[in-house]
Amino acid sequence: MSLKAAHRVRPAGARCKTLLRTLAAIALAVPLAAPAVAAPASQALPASVAKALQANKIDSKALSLVMLPLNGSGAPTYFNADVSVNPASTMKLVTTYAALELLGPNHQWKTEFYADGPLVDGTLNGNLYLKGGGDPKLNMEKLWLLMRDLRANGVRTVTGDLVLDRSHFVQPDLPEFDDDGGDSNKPFLVEPDSLLVNLKALRFVVRNDGGTVNVTVEPPIASVQIDNRVKPLPAAKCPGWPDVLFNPIEQDGSVSVVVSGKLAAGCKTQTYISLLDHQRYAAGAVRAIWHELGGSIQGHDRVAQVPKDAKLIARAFSPDLVEVIRDVNKYSNNTMAKQLFLSLGAQFRNEADADDAKAAQRVIRQWLAKKNLISPHLVIENGSGLSRDERISAREMAGLLQAAWRSPYAAEFISSMPLAAIDGTMRKRLRNTAVAGKAHIKTGTLNTVRAIAGYSRDGDGNTWAVVAILNHPRPWGASSILDQVLVSLARERGDRTAQR
Repeated sequence: MSLKAAHRVRPAGARCKTLLRTLAAIALAVPLAAPAVAAPASQALPASVAKALQANKIDSKALSLVMLPLNGSGAPTYFNADVSVNPASTMKLVTTYAALELLGPNHQWKTEFYADGPLVDGTLNGNLYLKGGGDPKLNMEKLWLLMRDLRANGVRTVTGDLVLDRSHFVQPDLPEFDDDGGDSNKPFLVEPDSLLVNLKALRFVVRNDGGTVNVTVEPPIASVQIDNRVKPLPAAKCPGWPDVLFNPIEQDGSVSVVVSGKLAAGCKTQTYISLLDHQRYAAGAVRAIWHELGGSIQGHDRVAQVPKDAKLIARAFSPDLVEVIRDVNKYSNNTMAKQLFLSLGAQFRNEADADDAKAAQRVIRQWLAKKNLISPHLVIENGSGLSRDERISAREMAGLLQAAWRSPYAAEFISSMPLAAIDGTMRKRLRNTAVAGKAHIKTGTLNTVRAIAGYSRDGDGNTWAVVAILNHPRPWGASSILDQVLVSLARERGDRTAQR
């Protein structure tokens, strides 16, 4: 008897009533459209990943892996998912997602000029204050535009000092990252600051034009001198890595950069170096631009807070936060990530917070708890992943990705990550594979860590949260192992995905 027919039966006696009650129970138990039954979780590695580990002589215990279906009926994979591991730069996903939801996608930072004296006929009879607001992306172009506004507002000559207000952040006392390369001048090691200008980077360009070698530096800060010892060579094929070295030498408050080596005619090379502290760099950049604009500052450079009675004379706003997190995640910018982390602390700091790192740590944990993302393994030091101490588990990271997938800002968050084989730190990976252009993946690299985390698709086009973190003393070939995680997922279709 069909269910439809059963509803036409007229009860006749207890036996018929029992039958009707049974059929009604069955009808209530059958939904209109039965959802797919979730497949049981797998605790085994994909075969190609296990093979890649074996080929590179890396124990499978070094790998933590979670593959979590966000739609479709696939079976999730949890392998060493609850081990506390160093995530390297994939930690930036925690920082950027928290910033999106807590600060908002259109959050902006401001940088301002103030004056404490009268402006008469183009002369500011007093001090000029530059107040930093923690902008992660205050580059030379933005600073030039801000100073152009200052010039347009009638300022030409400053009789007093150039005063830098770097009080926006309550700076933490964190250990310096021990760079295994032994070069403290690498731009990726630049620490955050309330007045971060141009990521505190100096761009050196070396050219051999017709047998004459020229070396220039941008911005042209007066305290940075160039000692050009590069030997010109006849025209030849330009090498990928020219034989040019840069050796900075501190002397009497300035830096002399000895540039040596050799360069063929018609060739050029460039490099980025961080040489000055934040105060000298910011003041030097301001003075260089102001000189180009025809202005002068007669006093000295110093650090102090803007007086309450000072007058605002120019202001600039940063790009929206959505643009900032794109730079952070696609290009794995450590300094910008640290700026973002301290910005969270500065925004929500309370009297109990010793500094803005402590405040950021507290607010991120509270935010995760409100989302029921309990993270006992999470250790977040500076929010960038450039740390020997930061920790998370693969399950915790995957849970965060799953929550972000459901967020109103999911599109902004996902699009901030590198697109496999297309851009960012994934530009040269997974070309000519089924993953190319179909996975948004944040990468992470330290000398003992290789990691990926983000979103990828299976062979049926369903989206998965994928986290693969490898901690090993010698992670040679580990990037190819992690790529196999994404390739194996892209090959999966239908029943094989559900049964894996």
